[in-house]
Amino acid sequence: MFLRLYLLEHNNYSIYLEWCLTFDYAPLSIDIVIFEGNIQTKKHTIVKDSEEEYNFINNLIEAIKDLNTENIQSKEDLKHIVQTFANCIEKIWDKHSKIVNITRHPKIWWDEDCCGILENYQHTKKLED
Repeated sequence: MFLRLYLLEHNNYSIYLEWCLTFDYAPLSIDIVIFEGNIQTKKHTIVKDSEEEYNFINNLIEAIKDLNTENIQSKEDLKHIVQTFANCIEKIWDKHSKIVNITRHPKIWWDEDCCGILENYQHTKKLED
């Protein structure tokens, strides 16, 4: 096993030797800690085939056309152009994208009624629910 001795939160495992029976291997279970602080809850998005996507692509094409690449003499000149282009992409993305919440049910049609029905089914385990 490739465990780090100095990271105790990664070393929560159990080997069940009593479950070996006639086999030469034993079941292993590992608890993996997921810190909630690292879970992203929002993201920027542009809906496919939307007016925002169309405008984003057109603005991006214009930004590419406006880049001045005629006088690149050094790596620094190239880095400056690339950074300028990256800044343009970021501004255009921020202009046309919208912030959405990342949920367990990211479909547009998923609503509070769906959450209630799913919760009821998980509790009762009956198909009719």
